[in-house]
Amino acid sequence: MAKVTVLGMGAMGSRMAISLIEAGHRVTVWNRSPDKTQPLVTAGAKAAKTPREAVTEAEYVISMVRDDRASKEVWLGENGALDGMLKTAIAIESSTLSLSWIQELSHNFQQQGITFTDAPVAGTRPQAEAASLIYFVGGDIAVFEKVKPILQAMGSAVHYAGEIGSGMSIKLAVNSLFAIQVSAVGELISMMRQSGLDAQAWEIVASTPICSPAAAMAGRAMIEQKFAPLFPIALVNKDLNYAIATVQNNKQNNQQNKIDLPLVKAAQKTYAKAIEQGYGEDNITGIAQIY
Repeated sequence: MAKVTVLGMGAMGSRMAISLIEAGHRVTVWNRSPDKTQPLVTAGAKAAKTPREAVTEAEYVISMVRDDRASKEVWLGENGALDGMLKTAIAIESSTLSLSWIQELSHNFQQQGITFTDAPVAGTRPQAEAASLIYFVGGDIAVFEKVKPILQAMGSAVHYAGEIGSGMSIKLAVNSLFAIQVSAVGELISMMRQSGLDAQAWEIVASTPICSPAAAMAGRAMIEQKFAPLFPIALVNKDLNYAIATVQNNKQNNQQNKIDLPLVKAAQKTYAKAIEQGYGEDNITGIAQIY
């Protein structure tokens, strides 16, 4: 079994660490708020005081944090993980981040002669708890083969996406598609209600081949007003902004790209409005509250 460090004990990282422990790996954990590591220690992990301390013996280092800023602090900040890693170790960034930051971070690892791969996930807390996350991995194919057994301890599917950044590009596409669908469902349920229809109307829509399983579930959650956070609106908005930034950066780099992401931008404005109205910490289905 491998020595694995997990950086970030939020809703996702803590569950991922538990899956690794249950798979028999020797796990070290770190979190900005140390109290969040205690349940992992009870489960069999070792806790470290800093990211740098956490990685000194690790063969694999997984980061699962909120955004670009948190990722930069964990890897490159004071007592950051990069400076403490073994040259033989592999860094795995599983957070949902901007493509430009993944490329910059990869360059930092390359300068240090340490292997890096991006491996974001599809899935939220239930999937993390059930070790059924879906991984999109970007990097060298030989590296993919090395990290695959580790990721399989936390996921039900591990996909090779291509070169560095490919995994993150797919993840941003997946989250954008989900966000657009859920926003549309909120609008359409509101439209049907204004037409005098009840909850059964959505079940009719959900039964058609036009409606995706994710959209069907989102609609039911909206009707039942289930807004407990699994994928908070604030994070949805962050991911949409990262997707928009990807296209903007491509244009600035003079790449031939006429795509303007009008649907992603429209969805982003909708989720930003929800945040302004105080729904930022509600689940993505909470978007229904603005209609």
